[in-house]
Amino acid sequence: MKHIITLLRPHQYIKNLFIFAPLLFSFHFSVGSLLSTFIAFILFCVVASSIYVLNDLMDIEEDKRHPSKKNRPLASGKIDEKTAKKLIIFLSSGAFLFSFIFDIKLFMILLLYFILNVLYSFRLKHIAIVDIFIISTGFVLRLFAGALVTDTPLSIWIIIITFLLAIFLSLAKRRDDVLLSLAGKETRKNIDGYNLEFVNASMVLMAGVVIVSYLQYTVSFEVIERLNTHNLYLTTFFVVLGIFRYMQITFVEEQSGSPTKIVLKDRFLQITILLWIASFIGVISLA
Repeated sequence: MKHIITLLRPHQYIKNLFIFAPLLFSFHFSVGSLLSTFIAFILFCVVASSIYVLNDLMDIEEDKRHPSKKNRPLASGKIDEKTAKKLIIFLSSGAFLFSFIFDIKLFMILLLYFILNVLYSFRLKHIAIVDIFIISTGFVLRLFAGALVTDTPLSIWIIIITFLLAIFLSLAKRRDDVLLSLAGKETRKNIDGYNLEFVNASMVLMAGVVIVSYLQYTVSFEVIERLNTHNLYLTTFFVVLGIFRYMQITFVEEQSGSPTKIVLKDRFLQITILLWIASFIGVISLA
């Protein structure tokens, strides 16, 4: 059971918290909307786990040569391929059936997410640049899932920010792969399409665009009118702080291999995120 749980990668479920973003940004909380969002979160976690199993199944030989991925349950032989295939069918079919009954719009989003990631696992992850765009699209789909199950309108700026932030994080992960490659260690096949100059420049570009987009969101007429405050721009302080900390982890500490583990372990980043949420709620509450 321990190895099956490891294979499902529950620590990656933190990415699915983006499903709650529409509720946070709209500031329209209710028991019904929270429950619907939580159900969407659970179903997304189940489908995501089936994709992680499929991805590990496709990458067994590659993972065996990776310094850390070689310890994954499939690459290390702790779980056989037959069990992995059964898990994929069980998890995905269960999530699709329940979502179809619960909300047809959520079912469509989950199906699109699943198909996109199957294409990613079989082919698209081997194409440089396309791979990080597919990952980033997955974050936007999470956003739409949260919005659709609660009938919450999404600001176009939130969609743009989510997509660009996901590209920024994906680039940081690829930077770690480039460093491994330069150290003579085997890594993903498409790493030849990246080098340090390209990744560094792209990350700096994305960091700047994310900050400007967030600032545009806070001062947009639509947001000021809906949330009844001109002061949301003050929360940009914590967005800039968080981006700078992530760049410090990436460029100075060179530990950007797993965005999920960084968010789960880095106290500086955790405190910054909490302060951003608190300041966001505080500014709206005081309006």
